Amino acid sequence: MDNQNIQHQIQALVEQERQLRESLGSEEDREAGQAELRHVEEQLDQCWDLLRQRRAKQHAGDDPEDASARPVNQVEGYRQ
Repeated sequence: MDNQNIQHQIQALVEQERQLRESLGSEEDREAGQAELRHVEEQLDQCWDLLRQRRAKQHAGDDPEDASARPVNQVEGYRQ
């Protein structure tokens, strides 16, 4: 997957996240949609991480194709 494909995936996930947040109106809907929203957020974090890895490798003169998606528990464990 190249940078452009990752960016398209990010855009699609952002739109999906927006739609999910809008649909979480009532308490009942919120509980049902939280797991799906969490999954979308995790996928989004993985995509951003992969894009940053690829850009860093490219900047360093390495092959960006050597970058790979990291597991959710690793990406979600980063401190900002």
